[in-house]
Amino acid sequence: MALVLEGVSFRYGRQVVFSDFGLVLDAPATVLLGPNGAGKSTLLGIAASQLRPGSGTVRLGRIRAERRSLTAYRRKVAWIPQQITPVPGLTVREQVAYAGWLKGLTRSEAWEASAAAVDRVGLSTLADRRSHRVSGGQLRRIGIAGALGHRSELILMDEPTAGLDPTQRQMFRELVAELSATVQIVVSTHQTEDLADLYQQVVVLDGGTVRFRGSPQEFHAVAADSPPGVARAEAAYARLVEREV
Repeated sequence: MALVLEGVSFRYGRQVVFSDFGLVLDAPATVLLGPNGAGKSTLLGIAASQLRPGSGTVRLGRIRAERRSLTAYRRKVAWIPQQITPVPGLTVREQVAYAGWLKGLTRSEAWEASAAAVDRVGLSTLADRRSHRVSGGQLRRIGIAGALGHRSELILMDEPTAGLDPTQRQMFRELVAELSATVQIVVSTHQTEDLADLYQQVVVLDGGTVRFRGSPQEFHAVAADSPPGVARAEAAYARLVEREV
């Protein structure tokens, strides 16, 4: 099911972020690359219906992010921001269940769904631990579990690996690879490694404009004259946003 933005405009005061912006995201897993200030977080906020565009439409399949269908849209779309805040007094499983309840599940439905969601992200052994007593990487997984608990069809993640150590980043990559088999995922990041292994679609955003949209192979071909691997990905990214690396 495709996430479609058509004719979208958005501004913060006098600062225009998007003007007549359009984008289609239809791959199982998409990575959104771009420098600070490119509009990545704003784009995800609009796609999550947390930010309202000045004009244009946002839809997932046929369901629009507008007043009449907003509840249905939000049940299908989950947004995981850079910082996951633990809810005081709640355990890991309770916080996951709470997220499901906020999305419209009954208390019993949310509680039942939380067990499977916590297990799927590898946190079953910590289900009864207070959520404020887990690591940053585990908090990110709590956020993902909350999205799975209310059966989201699209999960938007904003810089999910920021601040994680190498082991935590590897665990996250494995989780994304597993989840994208059943849930559509969009991840914003500065990191260009593992693109071919994790994602089927690459989007480069800079200055509120899509500089590139294509497969990882097409993305790497932008810098075909560079050494393969991470160096080629970094060179392609730099050329697309006109930055030096």
